Amino acid sequence: MLSRANGYNSCMLHPQDHSAFADTLLDWFEHNSRPLPWRVDYHPYHVWISEIMLQQTQMERGVDYFQRWTEQLPDIASVAAASEDTVLKLWEGLGYYSRVRNLHKAARLIMERHGGVFPEDLAAIRDLPGIGEYTAGAIASIAFGQDVVCVDANVERVIARMYDIDTPVKQNMPFIRSTAQALLPSGRAREFNQAMMELGALVCSKKAHCASCPVQQWCEANHLGIVHERPVPVPRKPIQHLDVATGVLVHEGRIFIQKRPEHGVWAGFWEFPGGCVEAGEAPHETVIREYMEEMEFPVVSEGKIAVINHGYTTYRVSLHCYFLRLADADPTPVLHAATEYRWVRFEELDNYTLPAGHRKLADHLATDMRLTALLQEPRR
Repeated sequence: MLSRANGYNSCMLHPQDHSAFADTLLDWFEHNSRPLPWRVDYHPYHVWISEIMLQQTQMERGVDYFQRWTEQLPDIASVAAASEDTVLKLWEGLGYYSRVRNLHKAARLIMERHGGVFPEDLAAIRDLPGIGEYTAGAIASIAFGQDVVCVDANVERVIARMYDIDTPVKQNMPFIRSTAQALLPSGRAREFNQAMMELGALVCSKKAHCASCPVQQWCEANHLGIVHERPVPVPRKPIQHLDVATGVLVHEGRIFIQKRPEHGVWAGFWEFPGGCVEAGEAPHETVIREYMEEMEFPVVSEGKIAVINHGYTTYRVSLHCYFLRLADADPTPVLHAATEYRWVRFEELDNYTLPAGHRKLADHLATDMRLTALLQEPRR
C-alpha cells in the first residue's frame, strides 16, 4: 500500500490488475486510435520526426508540419544535406527552434556514424542531439518494438489520476516511471505506450471525459471525485512585459533584413533590425539608435506602422514597428549584430525564416498601402 506521506495514496489499481488494465487499454486503442501518418509503417525516420515535432505542439498542427516536412525531406540523408535555412523555414511557426537545430545535427551524425540508418540501440538513440529520455523511449518502443516506457505529459496525467498523486508530478517522476514500466505488457510496448498517450490526449485530457474512459474502474481520483484536482499544478512564473522597437527600412523598391548570429535567441533567423526600448527612450528613438549601432545606418522614420503584441512562455512583447528610409544613399551596412544581410523585394520575405512577431509584421505589411507607396518612391 502507498501512503499519503509519500505524496500519493493507496489506489484501486493493484499489481494483480495490471494485466487486465493493459488488455482493456489495448483493446480500446485498437478501436479508437487516430490514423496518424507515422503510424502507417512506423518507419524510424517518421517516428523520430513526429516525436520531435510534437514536443510543445498540438497534434493537428504537428500532422500538417510532418506532411510538409517529409514531402520535402523524405529521409535522413535529405535532412543531413539540407541547409540550415531550409530546415528552419520548414519549421517556421512551430517554435522552440533548438529542436530543429538538434534534429539537423542528429541527421548528420547518423549519416557519419551509422551509415544513414537510424540506430536501434537505446544508448545510441539517447546519444543523438536533442533526444532525451522520453524521446529515446518513444523511438525505441514505437519504431523498434522494444520493451521501453516513454512518459510524456499525457502519461503523467493518467498516472497522477490513477494513483491520486497529490503533489506536482515532477516531484514524483521515479514513481511514475516505475509504475509505467510495471504496467507495460511484454512485447506490446509499441501499442501500449501509444495507448497510454492516446488515452491522456483524447479522454484523460486536462478536461477529463471520465464517462468515456475504458479504465475508469481503476482510477482512484475518479473514485474520490477529484479528477479535476489532478495533476496538482506547479505555480506559474510571472509574465514579464517587454517593449521592443523595430524598423522596416525601404530603399529603391527593396526591404532590408539581416541574419542573426548562430547563438542566442532566434539564432540564424532573419529579422527586421531593432531592440529593446531603454528607460527614458521613445520607441522611434530606439529604432533609429539600433540601426546606427547594428549597421551604422543613419535612418529617418517615415511613420509608425503598428504595435504588434506577441506572447511567449514567460514574457509578452509589444513590438513597435516603423517605416524607415536611409538618411543618405549608401545602402551598404557595417554589420555589428548579424552575420549576413539582404535587400529583398516584399514578396521574397516568404522565403526567409522570421521570428513570430516579425512574421506578424510581414503579414500586416501585405495590406498596408503605405508600404506600396514607399516601394515605388524614386531614389532620393
